[in-house]
Amino acid sequence: MHAKIAVLPGDGIGPEVISESIKVLDAISRKYGHDFELITGKIGGNAIDEFGTPLPEATVETCNASDAILFGAVGGPKWDHPSMNTRPEDGILAIRKSLGLFANLRPVKVYPSLINSSPLKPEILSGVDMIVLRELTGGLYFGKPKKRWATSRGRRGVDTLKYSEKEIERILRVGFELAMGRRKKLTSVDKQNVLESSRLWREIAIELSAEYPEVEVEHILVDNAAMQLIRNPASFDVIVSENTFGDILTDEASVLSGSMGMLPSASLANLPGAAGANKTVSLYEPIHGSAPDIAGQGIANPIGSILSTAMMLRLSFELEEEASAIENAVEAVLSEGYRTPDISADGGQTVPTGQIGNVISGAI
Repeated sequence: MHAKIAVLPGDGIGPEVISESIKVLDAISRKYGHDFELITGKIGGNAIDEFGTPLPEATVETCNASDAILFGAVGGPKWDHPSMNTRPEDGILAIRKSLGLFANLRPVKVYPSLINSSPLKPEILSGVDMIVLRELTGGLYFGKPKKRWATSRGRRGVDTLKYSEKEIERILRVGFELAMGRRKKLTSVDKQNVLESSRLWREIAIELSAEYPEVEVEHILVDNAAMQLIRNPASFDVIVSENTFGDILTDEASVLSGSMGMLPSASLANLPGAAGANKTVSLYEPIHGSAPDIAGQGIANPIGSILSTAMMLRLSFELEEEASAIENAVEAVLSEGYRTPDISADGGQTVPTGQIGNVISGAI
C-alpha cells in the first residue's frame, strides 16, 4: 500500500516524539511491505519564527494533499506572552477547523504493568478502558465574539460558548456509534443546570437516544464527571462532551494511565465506515503539549505519539493487523519493564526517549 502522510513535528518535545513514531512506522513498512511517503511541514512557534504565521500556506497545501496527518505539539514560553496577536496554537486550531475535524477520539487505557505508576489505588484502576469523545471545532475555542478591550472601568475579555443543533447532533451520533461497537454505554457530559448550550446538548442527546435503544445513556454534569473519573473510572465506556469540557477531562484522565505521555488521539471529520461518509484527511496526535521544560533532554514519553500512529493505521488506512502490531509491541515493552521517567514510579528500566522507540520498533 502507498500512502502520503503529512508530518508536523511542531515545537518543544513534538519533534522528539514524532521521530519515535516514524521509527515505528518504518518498522511496519518493512514488515508488511507498505510505502509511507512522509512530507514534513512547519507549524506553531517555529513557523511563526520563519514565516510570521503559525500555519504557512505550504503546510496547508501539504495537509490537503495527504491521506493523513501526524502531529506533534506546538507552543512554548517564547511565543506565550498574552499580548501576542498570533500564537502557535492558532495553527493547529486552524487545521482542525479547515478540515472539519469535529470528532476527537481519546482512548484511555490502564496497562496492567503500569498500574502502580498512577497515584490512584490499583483497585480503582482495574478494568479501566474508555474512549473520551471531544467535540473539537465549536464552543469557546471558536465562538464569536472573542476579544479583549479596555474600558474606563478597566480591561475586559469575552469568549462565546455557542453550539448549533447540527454540531451537537453529529458529535453525539459518533458517540452512540462508538458505544454500539463497545459495551453499549454512553455518558453524555454537560452543565445543563447553568448553561443554555448544555440544556440544548442534553435535549438533543435524549432525542437521539431513541434511535439507539440498545445503548444505555447516562447524563452527568461535568463537575460530577470529573469526580467520578477518579472515584469510579471503570464505570465509563464512551464519554462524549463539548470542546472545553473534553479538553479538561482527558487531561484529568491521563492520571489514570500514569502519564499524559501515554494517551493518543485521533481527530476525524466522520467516523470511518459510517453510512455516506466521504474519504477525509484525519489528524493524529498525542494529547500532551509541547512541554518546553523537558525538550531536548531525552526524557519525553513518545508512547502517546506511537499509539496515535497505530490509530492512524487503523482509522485512516484500515490496517487493523498493523495497528494491533504496534499496540501489542507497546504492551510487550512495558511488560518487560522499559520506562521513561514519567512512568517509572514502579521501578523498571528507565531509558531515554530514543531507546523507547527503538525497543518498540524491535518488538514489532
